[in-house]
Amino acid sequence: MFSFDSSVKEPEAFEQPAWWYLFQGHRLLVHADPSETNSLYQPFYEADIRSNWPEIKRIHFLGAKDSTPCYVAEIDRDLTLPAEVKTMSLRRLFGQMSKTHLGIAGRAIQILNWDRNHQYCGRCGTLTTITDDDRAKECPSCKLRAYPRLSPAVIMAVTHGEKLLLGRSSRHPQGFYSVLAGFAEPGETLEETVTREVFEEVGLDVKNIRYFGSQPWPFPDSLMIGFTCEYASGDISLTDSEISEAEWYSVDEIPAARPPAEISIAGQLIDWFIANNTIDR
Repeated sequence: MFSFDSSVKEPEAFEQPAWWYLFQGHRLLVHADPSETNSLYQPFYEADIRSNWPEIKRIHFLGAKDSTPCYVAEIDRDLTLPAEVKTMSLRRLFGQMSKTHLGIAGRAIQILNWDRNHQYCGRCGTLTTITDDDRAKECPSCKLRAYPRLSPAVIMAVTHGEKLLLGRSSRHPQGFYSVLAGFAEPGETLEETVTREVFEEVGLDVKNIRYFGSQPWPFPDSLMIGFTCEYASGDISLTDSEISEAEWYSVDEIPAARPPAEISIAGQLIDWFIANNTIDR
């Protein structure tokens, strides 16, 4: 886990360079040639990027990475970039940017989206202002506060003896399989969400639901909470249009096309199942 101290209070003065996570739309600006940074892309590292990029807007102080200030900002979508700079989606940067920078970039884009999407009060329509004491936008008229949105979602490894349930989402390419997932609804516990989502997607009842781990997932604002659970009853029935295929797989049958464990909790859950069902020979 990287060292990062979240804060809304910008340093009054600092001489050291700061990390700047600049976005054009939902794509991060990086140096076009990463060869000078051990073949990994990096955000901008400058004392005051505002001098070189006067077009930037929506500037937010994020906090500090190992005592180095971090900022997020954006530029207009139609702004022409210099040849030495290009934009990349955060998904494309998996494995091509350090986990530290990618983690902060994921935090940064969610704060930027929050600023974009809450320019006006959702209750009375008044232009909002950013508060000084918290990461919030407040309506000066009715005092309604809007905080950065976070959407909790469960993701679960459903096991049946030595078999793991994998499905293919209709959004994924042919042959790509993963564990099931879904968003929590108002009034639900996470365990209730696991039970409901599995039944809605494949018609199965589950038991022995246990917490596995969590992962922020900024696409656009999810917090993935992982669980393991066991088959209780029922037959696979694809009642949800989001799932095109679902089947039980043993360790030897698990498809090669699946989420990588190094970047996703989905892959970590699959690897957990493999590790617990592999017999050393």
